Amino acid sequence: MKIINLFSLFVILLITPKAVSQEFKLGKVSAAELEQKVHPKDSSAAAAILYKKGSSRLEYDTNEGFVTITEVETRIKIYKKEGYDWANQQVWYYFSNDAKEKLSFSDAVTYNLVGGKIEKTKLKSDGIFDEVLSKYRSQKKLTMPNVKEGSVIEFKYYIRSPFQMIRDWDFQTSIPVNYSEFSTYIPEYYVFSPRQKGYIFPKTVTVKNNKSIVFTSKERHTPTGLGAVKTEYSSEKVDYVETKTTYTAVDFPAMKDEAFVNNIENYTSSIAHELAVTKFPNSPIKEFSTDWNSVVKTIYNYDDFGPELNKTGYFEEDVKKMLTGLNTPEEKIWAILNHVKSTVKWNGYTGYSCDSGVKKAYKEKTGNIADINLMLTAMLRYSGLTANPVLVSTRSNGIALFPNRTAFNYVITAVETPDGYILLDASDKFSTPNILPLRVLNWSGRLIRKDGTSEEINLIPQKTSNDNVFLTYSIDADGKVTGKTRKQSLDYNAMITRDNIFNVKEEEYLEKLENSNNKIEISEYSKTNEKDILLPIIETYSFTGNNLCEIIGGKIYVSPMLFFANQKNPFVQEVREYPVDFSYPFADKYNITIKIPDGFAVETLPAPALVTMENNLGAFKYNIAANENTLQVSITHQINQAIVSAEGYDMLKEYYKGMIAKETEKIVLKRI
Repeated sequence: MKIINLFSLFVILLITPKAVSQEFKLGKVSAAELEQKVHPKDSSAAAAILYKKGSSRLEYDTNEGFVTITEVETRIKIYKKEGYDWANQQVWYYFSNDAKEKLSFSDAVTYNLVGGKIEKTKLKSDGIFDEVLSKYRSQKKLTMPNVKEGSVIEFKYYIRSPFQMIRDWDFQTSIPVNYSEFSTYIPEYYVFSPRQKGYIFPKTVTVKNNKSIVFTSKERHTPTGLGAVKTEYSSEKVDYVETKTTYTAVDFPAMKDEAFVNNIENYTSSIAHELAVTKFPNSPIKEFSTDWNSVVKTIYNYDDFGPELNKTGYFEEDVKKMLTGLNTPEEKIWAILNHVKSTVKWNGYTGYSCDSGVKKAYKEKTGNIADINLMLTAMLRYSGLTANPVLVSTRSNGIALFPNRTAFNYVITAVETPDGYILLDASDKFSTPNILPLRVLNWSGRLIRKDGTSEEINLIPQKTSNDNVFLTYSIDADGKVTGKTRKQSLDYNAMITRDNIFNVKEEEYLEKLENSNNKIEISEYSKTNEKDILLPIIETYSFTGNNLCEIIGGKIYVSPMLFFANQKNPFVQEVREYPVDFSYPFADKYNITIKIPDGFAVETLPAPALVTMENNLGAFKYNIAANENTLQVSITHQINQAIVSAEGYDMLKEYYKGMIAKETEKIVLKRI
């Protein structure tokens, strides 16, 4: 897919230059670290990671076989109150009936400088607690005590895992990282594919060490006759080669978040490892996530995925009744989608594996994403449509760049039609065919068929979502504005509007609307098609405002768009190295009628304007005309691509700069 090329700038193979060596030790916090008021290379930093050192080691256990031991120790400096959140840490771990990771925190201490002396405050056990995230995942959270501006906090955690997996390691985050080191220790029996991303990369050193495992066995011998049973012990030593790889990052800057970023973690410097092959002596080589087809085939065969699609008995009678009299695919799709949405409520958990199972979720009327959308897929198949699940990584989970089973955390449904795929998600009450929740719009997904084949599915919306605003108002001689507005929202804009209105008291909603629009007073508010989600939603209201005009020297200055004008350029970075993500193409259209007060005439009108960007990226059109005491204004701001590459950032930044200057330009009215 074309859009994936945007990432070619920051995905490279591992490199192996000489690493920087630096010694750190927990408990050795210095007075100089505590006295430091600002970060030496980023004075705006609210906190900084002074050092973070971790390792993941595959070790042999005589009872369990190879297990993964992960150890991490961290020291963080708090410079400002805004950095207090770094005193709250959380680490996730897997658990199930069959296997569970063991996670423990230790050496958690807060250091402060009090009267010139270093004061230590140790974390007590009540500062650590567990939180369930899903059926198979929990996290331990800790809150460091006695944190102040200037504090230094330290902690260490240990994870013992029965799984042969290496956790991702981030060398960058939202605060500066002075030093970060991560080492992996991998026996020759395992082949992991390391994948780096980001724009700056750690230094890498690889060495090979000789290791050995001693296997001890016992054997009982029962002699003939009356002799005693003897137990004989024997041991066998097996030599193997372990590869140690150390990644070292020094003085990595903070990642600066900006507007229209789907997930800043997609662009931070990090390393991930995916198990690709196992090759044990006297055993066949076993391949895992070598390509996307092998990944999805593995997932499809999981008991809580593929087999769930074959269960139909629990819904057959209901679906038969529901489909009576429906003939077209569109009618069937809409009926089944609405049935699942109204029958089963999403419990807030994601995942492509069923938690409850489709049958139980249908009966209990609640389930996770997989329960709901695999159920939807099965019903659509039962109705005679060609429907398949699509694996997705949500925005918060990051973009699935490389073949691996943990890349996905969500599943939706695709129905194949002669005109292309129709994408569906029954977990959101306001989603419609091909209008998915924003959390799902994350570049591409992976469709899986019954035969195990797969296909990449583009999740980036192509259709433009419109907001059409009709604004009519009059201005009196004192600058008071009285008017009416009618706003019609379609597609994704409609879904967002309905979501903003849903479960909010009208009085509360209007108060927020008034406060965000220069303290206007709203009356006669109404909404149309609030629940008929296939139609545009329309909001209409009257308003008055005393802060919408300026009177200077007897003249009235007014921006014709009033509170609809964009006031601030969202793009402020000098250079942006990652894409701009608008989520979907959109067009904001304004048709404005202004009645000027008696005794006034137009002194100055903004000039018409047309700003276009290359490659049909977008356009801004501004027209204004005067007819006696009435002004007519027509404005369109349109972005035609959901995702704009970093190469287009400067052009987009200048476009917004010009657009905002024009939208905020004043009409000047003078007395006659």
